[in-house]
Amino acid sequence: MATRTDLDGRSIKPITICMIGAGGFIGSHLCEKLMSETPHKVLALDVYNDKIKHLLEPDSLPWAGRIQFHRLNIKHDSRLEGLIKMADLTINLAAICTPADYNTRPLDTIYSNFIDALPVVKYCSENNKRLIHFSTCEVYGKTIGSFLPKDSPLRQDPAYYVLKEDTSPCIFGSIEKQRWSYACAKQLIERLIYAEGAENGLEFTIVRPFNWIGPRMDFIPGIDGPSEGVPRVLACFSNNLLRREPLKLVDGGQSQRTFVYIKDAIEAVLLMIENPDRANGHIFNVGNPNNEVTVRQLAEMMTKVYAKVSGEPSLDSPTVDISSKEFYGEGYDDSDKRIPDMTIINKQLGWNPKTSLWDLLESTLTYQHRTYAEAIKKSIAKPTAS
Repeated sequence: MATRTDLDGRSIKPITICMIGAGGFIGSHLCEKLMSETPHKVLALDVYNDKIKHLLEPDSLPWAGRIQFHRLNIKHDSRLEGLIKMADLTINLAAICTPADYNTRPLDTIYSNFIDALPVVKYCSENNKRLIHFSTCEVYGKTIGSFLPKDSPLRQDPAYYVLKEDTSPCIFGSIEKQRWSYACAKQLIERLIYAEGAENGLEFTIVRPFNWIGPRMDFIPGIDGPSEGVPRVLACFSNNLLRREPLKLVDGGQSQRTFVYIKDAIEAVLLMIENPDRANGHIFNVGNPNNEVTVRQLAEMMTKVYAKVSGEPSLDSPTVDISSKEFYGEGYDDSDKRIPDMTIINKQLGWNPKTSLWDLLESTLTYQHRTYAEAIKKSIAKPTAS
């Protein structure tokens, strides 16, 4: 492998990375990138390894020996500190991050995203190990603009809705709106990491993903995840399309979101890994402000893209409106817009997303259509009990 250099022209030395949550959507893509394009070694920690199995077997793979899978749950495993000590950098991806769970499992959500992350931060700080911690764009909560009258011209002013890492406030709903349990837990662990940096010299980078999308994301119920449960919006819509059901628009689908392709986002993470001098002490938005749509527009676009990749005609009534109470249960609340400001990541790492919304949806839905077809074929081929 040719000598690789960082953004300041220095040669990049191989490091060992302890990746917590390596078996998930983001972790699997990051492991692929690290194995195929870098000399770094990965200690991959997770409860499941289905999404990275192709990287672990067989032993003849060119990166054999550079990735080791450790099956563990960080909640209660004494091996965690030892694995962090063995590495130069820890990347923490572990989280409960499905909106349907914020309402129905608020305690699990808070424990998973705050309490379970405490030892990770503590071990990194005590052993002088660098930490890249994955937070969420949810920490911003609602925009300032959402509190203005509906007809206020200020709602159109970017100062009232564009989200900046160093100046935007974090505005959550009331305590009884348990949907904010996730955002609040994530914000508190961010504050703790920041305090460890200020008081004890912890070298850290915090990542705030804005809807990273691509193959292997989230789960399709009963196919690559549990039969019950509600995944995030894009996987919900994919599930409806695959099963030829109308896409459910919660409260009319008026919320606005931006989406970024997983492969673009992973490029940003690799820049953080390999440019510690530019990344340490920073919080980075990682999203694509050019790919902004309402949830309703997203549903319409996905319907068109799916018709193209599957060859199946769209339903006569492709969408159906549903209330948030009916879909998520009591205590749901939502943020209106999520547009990331990209100034800091652009200045520090020179990163810009490239992939259009149509292209990232086409890549994702092509993968999901194929996976679904294979799963159906397998279930038909299974012998029945005589």
